[in-house]
Amino acid sequence: MLRPLNKPLQHWKDQRIWLIGASSGIGAALARDLLQAGARVALSARDEMGLQTVAGRHEQAMILPLDVLDTTAWQVAHDAICTRWNDVDMLVYCVADYLPESVWDMDPQQAHRTIAVNLSCLYDGLAQVLPRMLRRGKGSIALVASVAGYMGLPRATVYGPTKAALINLAEILYTDLHARGLNVFLINPGFVATRLTAKNDFVMPALQSPEEASRSIMRGISRGDFEIHFPKNFTLLMKFIQILPYRWRFALLGYCLESA
Repeated sequence: MLRPLNKPLQHWKDQRIWLIGASSGIGAALARDLLQAGARVALSARDEMGLQTVAGRHEQAMILPLDVLDTTAWQVAHDAICTRWNDVDMLVYCVADYLPESVWDMDPQQAHRTIAVNLSCLYDGLAQVLPRMLRRGKGSIALVASVAGYMGLPRATVYGPTKAALINLAEILYTDLHARGLNVFLINPGFVATRLTAKNDFVMPALQSPEEASRSIMRGISRGDFEIHFPKNFTLLMKFIQILPYRWRFALLGYCLESA
């Protein structure tokens, strides 16, 4: 009962990792740490210059620009990785679109884009990497969701539901894939200082740097954790609020909204 839910990762050296969202924020910090640890990392995002900056002089880095909204581009990118490295050991989906908004501010076109970027496009990535992983009976999927997916939070009208869906999907993936030898990691950060959280106009408790987030992710994967959530002093409080009866939870969230 106390064994880790995933196989602990003994070493990073020569692991073939496809990191989607590697040009900034958590993804960029994680890419740098993985490269420093000796992994081979295919860096994907729309910002090619950002990817080049992250890759630096690392020979193990592969710069692979990708617009996740382009369905056909996923296969082209995956084929490029397999041509160079033969396969992918781990897919890390660290992509997000975010706009702080109440439901009356919501723009349907922007909402469709956020849902596509945060959730729908992931299925294109899974369709590329899973067949080979399943044939080998090994591999890992890591999804970066958020504590915003724990419950309905104010000003997260579209973002929150997409992260809740990612949490649900990670649980489904684990149930389907664990018995077939694959690892599934669910990463739920609290507030991390990125270009997305810079849009918030409120005080963000327990704010962490992308570098701190990256270290927490790598520790969690190395231990074989299923859910990797951080910082604990904030995420455990969120988990407690999550289990409160709705009457209490709504009252608490309403109070916090009025106090903001």
